[in-house]
Amino acid sequence: MSQITIQNLHFTYDGDHTPVFQELNLQLDTSWKLGLVGRNGRGKTTLLRLLAGELEGRGSIRLSQGSRYWPKPVDDSSRRTLDVLLEHVAPEEAWRLNWELSKMGLGEEVLDRPFCTLSGGEQTRALLASLFLAEGDYPMIDEPTNHLDGPGRELVAKYLRNLDQGFLLVSHDRAFLDGCVDHILSLNQTGPELVRGNFSSWFRDKEDRDRGELAQNEKLKGEIKRLERAARRTSAWSDKIEQTKYGALNSGLKVDRGFIGHKSAKMMKRAKNLEGRQQKAIQEKAGLLKNVEWADSLKLSSQHYHSDRFLEGRELAISYPGTTGKLISFTLCQGERLCLDGGNGSGKTSLLRLLVGDEVPHSGTLFRASGLKISYVPQKADHLQGSLLSWAERQSIELTRFLTVLRKMDFSREQFERDMREYSAGQQKKVLLAASLCQSAHLYVWDEPLNYIDLFSRMQIEELLLQYGPTLLFVEHDKVFQEKIATRVIKM
Repeated sequence: MSQITIQNLHFTYDGDHTPVFQELNLQLDTSWKLGLVGRNGRGKTTLLRLLAGELEGRGSIRLSQGSRYWPKPVDDSSRRTLDVLLEHVAPEEAWRLNWELSKMGLGEEVLDRPFCTLSGGEQTRALLASLFLAEGDYPMIDEPTNHLDGPGRELVAKYLRNLDQGFLLVSHDRAFLDGCVDHILSLNQTGPELVRGNFSSWFRDKEDRDRGELAQNEKLKGEIKRLERAARRTSAWSDKIEQTKYGALNSGLKVDRGFIGHKSAKMMKRAKNLEGRQQKAIQEKAGLLKNVEWADSLKLSSQHYHSDRFLEGRELAISYPGTTGKLISFTLCQGERLCLDGGNGSGKTSLLRLLVGDEVPHSGTLFRASGLKISYVPQKADHLQGSLLSWAERQSIELTRFLTVLRKMDFSREQFERDMREYSAGQQKKVLLAASLCQSAHLYVWDEPLNYIDLFSRMQIEELLLQYGPTLLFVEHDKVFQEKIATRVIKM
């Protein structure tokens, strides 16, 4: 067992005015299977890179063993998979590779193939297997599920759960976290929160705590208003008594000035006590709700189409040179939320591209309703660069509405001025989703919309889709999202 100790850590990216971390203090046990969660832009990847020594901040980071950050870029993907996987592995540990690959559901035949010929999920599982060959190094894994299908996620979760060593894992997939971690580190608005348990137990406790604070907040709001009214009323009575004393003296009447003065002072003291109780309630109220993750409701204005049938495929198959996909037949009708589900490499993305009008080699028959307006969110967002505002104008998006949606998805106003290349992967994906939500379409086609999207924004999008019920065709491997949103699933 060893410890990671972080003391008074400060970090701000060059050219940015907003610190990622200020006086961060943490003590972690490297034997924990630790899940790291938080909103996009809260500093999860930054923390991993600081621990790996790729970034340098002010303060102290003490790690009593080496560390390895995943994923590492593959410089030349045309090389043999074996050479790619052993690049950062000591020769004496190479014998374990086949064993680790088998636990990831991969046979040794992949080792002789060029790495680029492996599917995205196969590449992810192979690179993760090689990560754990370096004994003694602390593994830090950054969002491994983004290129994994459903069975692949279950396989990797089982692999991580059965490890004899700890790790630090960033993921937004709720079921995946539940399947492999025993501690949760949440980067909250007011600082880190570290608890023992999986994601579901942490989130239940958070919801209970948030509900309690919201109830207490409402109670204090009423109490503050009541005390304010009572203090004003008592102060007015004190003033009225004081005026009575001076009015009687001016009229020549005999009055007990001592009695009236005592009564006036007593009423003034009561008013001061009420004001003190009010200030105490205000201070207590100010300490509440600081870690409640607000997610304002999003809106969607989908268009109604004059016919129910939007899309129909008859014995469709994607047929790239040298490969032919399996035949698929389906119909998508207005109001449905249809999920395409299948393993990596089964042709889901290619089929979506075909359905939105891209030139994709195929066989079979495709019907697409005439004049159907489609809003498409591609799987990848790494093409985004330059000014956010200029990009929105080129996409003919109503700017005010677009920025409002981004603000509701936890974008700060400062981020509107930054180059989109500096955004986190989750923030880039939110740009594409926000653009789609601003488009009034008949059909929304989303390809893995939740890649890199934080947990709270996932729930926000779930609520939106369930409330407005647009016609949706999507690919998504987040098991919880798929079960909540899909009205029908087609296996590919």
